[in-house]
Amino acid sequence: MRIVFANTLVDLAKKDERICFITPDMGYSIIDNFQNTFPERYFNIGIAEQNVIAVAAGMALAGLKPYVYSVIPFIVHRCLEQIRVNIAYANTDVKIIGIGSGFEYGSAGTTHYGLEDISIMRSLPNINIYAPGDMHEMEEITKLTAQDKRPTYIRIGRHNHANMNSQNLTLGKASIIKKGQDIAFIATGNMLHLAYDYAEALNTRGIFPTVISMHTIKPLDLECILELVKSHSLIFTFEEHTIIGGLGSAVAEVIAEGNLNVKLKRIGVNDEFSHLVGNTPYIRKQYQLDLDGISKLCGI
Repeated sequence: MRIVFANTLVDLAKKDERICFITPDMGYSIIDNFQNTFPERYFNIGIAEQNVIAVAAGMALAGLKPYVYSVIPFIVHRCLEQIRVNIAYANTDVKIIGIGSGFEYGSAGTTHYGLEDISIMRSLPNINIYAPGDMHEMEEITKLTAQDKRPTYIRIGRHNHANMNSQNLTLGKASIIKKGQDIAFIATGNMLHLAYDYAEALNTRGIFPTVISMHTIKPLDLECILELVKSHSLIFTFEEHTIIGGLGSAVAEVIAEGNLNVKLKRIGVNDEFSHLVGNTPYIRKQYQLDLDGISKLCGI
């Protein structure tokens, strides 16, 4: 996913000389292509994430299109005040790329987990939030958001995910990956593949869930949810994120405020810190974010 983003950004930068790249001293192997192609538009500010956000906001106010790239806890949690004031409040055209969504930096431990970023960024006015579920969505979202002048946050995983969505994306509109009936899976980011695999497993038992890729978390596709409720009695949300304030909470708000007649089950990380360290599949398994785990959590 990181490589797809980096290569797509290089292609965009060839057509738009305003695009520049800012990093707090990380990501070299991924962004070598951009640095080598546009050395005058590459800025390594050093390990000073708050300053990176301030610099990016200043560049945007000067008419440039800055992209900021770092690990989620360092670029979101550490920089919340700067993001809130310099980007959200000032409504500056800055694209924040948070890498390592969920447990994708499992070997680095809790300090590197990206489990609260959606909750944090959803609370800030003006910022749109995207979580691509495969390489195609990553490329499409990078291209489409480059045309959008609003502040943007894109959360991505470290590794590539095989393409499942071949549709032309529209920002703010969910994608139907698999049409089914009665049960719907709404997934975002790296949980899209898990939701799809679980749906495929259920197909062998005569159960045919609809699978939705909610690649845009804010603004949420309200129309998609309202349409699902018409023909589905049970909705599951899937996210590698705390269940507090993320995709599941956003969908729950729509259901509650609309007094919609549908059951909802949120699949994600419970309201707790993780003290586990290990490879990503191991940690996901401990939190039941694998095929066996979600089958137990969903109970179908």
